[in-house]
Amino acid sequence: MIESALPSLRAWVDAMSSIEIPVLPGSVAELSQLRVIEETKGTVDAHTLAESLSSDPLMTLKVLVHVSRYCTRLSVEPPETMVGAIVMQGITPFFKAFEQVPTILEWLREQPEALSGLIKVITRSRRAAHFAMGFALRRQDEDAVVIQEAALLHDFAEMMLWCHAPKLALEIANRLKADYTMRSADVQQEVLGIHLADLSQDLMRLWQLPYLLIRCTDDRNASDPKIRSVMLGVRLARHTQYGWDDPHAQAAMPDDVADVAKLLNLSNESAYRLLVGMDS
Repeated sequence: MIESALPSLRAWVDAMSSIEIPVLPGSVAELSQLRVIEETKGTVDAHTLAESLSSDPLMTLKVLVHVSRYCTRLSVEPPETMVGAIVMQGITPFFKAFEQVPTILEWLREQPEALSGLIKVITRSRRAAHFAMGFALRRQDEDAVVIQEAALLHDFAEMMLWCHAPKLALEIANRLKADYTMRSADVQQEVLGIHLADLSQDLMRLWQLPYLLIRCTDDRNASDPKIRSVMLGVRLARHTQYGWDDPHAQAAMPDDVADVAKLLNLSNESAYRLLVGMDS
């Protein structure tokens, strides 16, 4: 476990680049069940596996990193989606590669506060992916699946922080909870000495993840409608994580709604109704 801030972004990247990525217990259970079906009937395909695992951002990240390393050895471009990654590796090698996978319950069994914090980020990331996919479908974007995946993985560095530096993650969470006016990036800089967005971008480049996925998680390219879809999904999920009536949500809602309306070419009233309907 990392107990205190590391001296530089490079040090954080080095520390996080090869550490274990635990996954949700449900993913391990799904893998076990599907492995039995494949061994007995041989009927498991890439779509079935991806559908069963793709709501777990940590498992999604684990698969994409593993397959990207495999593609680097072959000098080929890595696939952009979970389905493509599983197809690239093959069903039997996939099961073999993920035969022994630790779960977050095992990993954080002695740190219940960290486990709770991690689950909140995962839940928020799922909602972000749901919003982003909804925006992409409204825009008829051909990369809707990648946009959904990018929103799901947008905050993976924060998830890894909860797993491997839980004391620091808890300090950030407590500071933000105490003062809603503080920006996450500012608190991260104070506690970690870095921004988690920079860490995630550098890690994805080091792992040589698909270019479109890296681009869609880079908030600095905000003018791109694909990236706006991801950013707004992440923003909405973050602002409304404690409910639409939460004071933080109410304060952010006018800007969020206006930006969604602009992205989808809707009135503010129509955009608000759409958002509430998507989250119901």
